[in-house]
Amino acid sequence: MSEQPLQGAVALVTGATGGIGRATARRLVRAGAAVALVARGGDRLDEIAADLRALGGHAVAVAADITDPALAYQAVEDTHERLGRLDVLVNSDSVMVLDTALHTPIEEWDRMISLNVSAMLHVTHAAVPYLIDAAATSPRGVADLVNVGSPAGRIARRAGSVYSLTEFGRAGFTESLRQELLPERVRVSMVAPGVADESAHRQPGRPEALRPEDIADTIAYIVTRERRVAVNEIVLRAGGQNW
Repeated sequence: MSEQPLQGAVALVTGATGGIGRATARRLVRAGAAVALVARGGDRLDEIAADLRALGGHAVAVAADITDPALAYQAVEDTHERLGRLDVLVNSDSVMVLDTALHTPIEEWDRMISLNVSAMLHVTHAAVPYLIDAAATSPRGVADLVNVGSPAGRIARRAGSVYSLTEFGRAGFTESLRQELLPERVRVSMVAPGVADESAHRQPGRPEALRPEDIADTIAYIVTRERRVAVNEIVLRAGGQNW
C-alpha cells in the first residue's frame, strides 16, 4: 500500500480541537488527505490548522457549533467549497458526564444528547450526498464515515445512564446507516475507544489510558483499506481495562 493512500482525498474531522480529533486530523494528513478541522472555533483551531500546514499538510479551519443544524450544514458546505470534495467524515466530537440520575443536572443530560447525538446527525445528514459522490468519482472507488463511540454503547454501567443512552444510539445509528449506504460504496464504521486521554490519571485505580494517537491510528487503518475491505467496528480498550 502507498505511504499516502489518501492522496487526493478530503477528510472532515469534527471535535478537531480535542485530543482524538486533533490526532486523527494529523494522522489523516500523514496519509495524504486534505483535512477540514471542525470545532467551535477560537485561536486553538487556527493553531492546529497552521501546525498541520507547517508539516506540509493541507488543512483548513472551519469554525462551527455543529449542535446547530444550520451551522453544521454550513460547515460541510464550506469544506466542499474550499477543498472541492469530501471523501472521509470522522464524527469524533462528544462529551461524557458521569453521575447518578439523582445528582446530574438536566442541563448536563441535554448537553450530552445535543453533542453526542444531534451534532453527529446534523453533520452526517449534510455530508452523505458528498460522500456518495466521492465514492463514485474517486480512484479509490469508496468513501468512509467513521463515528467515534465508546464501550458504553455496548455495556451500560451505573452513573452513566444518559451517556450510555447517547452511545447506544450512536452505535445503532451507525449500523443502520452502514446497511443503507452499502449500495453507494460508502463504508460506515464505529470505533469505540475505552479509557482514553488523561482520564486514567484523574481516577485512581483506572488502567493506563489509551493515547489519542492510538485511536487515530485505528481510524486511519479503517479508512485506508482497499475497497474490497470494510472494517465495520473496532472496540479499542486500554490494556488493563476490564469493562
